[in-house]
Amino acid sequence: MMTELSLNILDVAENSIRARATLIEIEVSADMTTDLLLIVIRDNGCGMTKEEVEAVIDPFFTTRTTRKVGLGVPFFKLAAESTGGKFLITSKKGEGTVVSATFILSHIDRMPLGDMAATIHTLIVYHPMIDFIYRYTFSEKSFTLDTREFREILGELPLDSPDVSAYILSYLKENGQETDGGNIY
Repeated sequence: MMTELSLNILDVAENSIRARATLIEIEVSADMTTDLLLIVIRDNGCGMTKEEVEAVIDPFFTTRTTRKVGLGVPFFKLAAESTGGKFLITSKKGEGTVVSATFILSHIDRMPLGDMAATIHTLIVYHPMIDFIYRYTFSEKSFTLDTREFREILGELPLDSPDVSAYILSYLKENGQETDGGNIY
């Protein structure tokens, strides 16, 4: 099992990349008043049939040829459901997939969110040709990073260039801190 939810998010986003997504949206929303944490990963990849969606939550199913099991999605599902939360995958062949997980924030079995700034930064820098939208909400405050806006400003300068990469990480950390006030959950 993964030790932080950010690693589950990384795993699902990597699945989206393998599904040839060109746009991946990641939403993390923590609401202390309702005691809920919502994580949604949406992509415009190749999508799945109903049968493939059912199979993807089976730990003994994977499309990879390097191993015979795929534990990322089943572990993410287990992580949500073990807190009294819910897990759902919806997909349409040729249009994309949406993975959503809800967690009870105060539940003793909820894994920590982890370092979302590092997770989003890693995805952007290691997949500079893919567009990412990251929305982070903590109670009433939120911020959004959209790589399409960065590309518009930067022109030909790639997102994985050292200066841009450092700026993106700084942007994620500073906005995350401003949004949640350093609240670790």
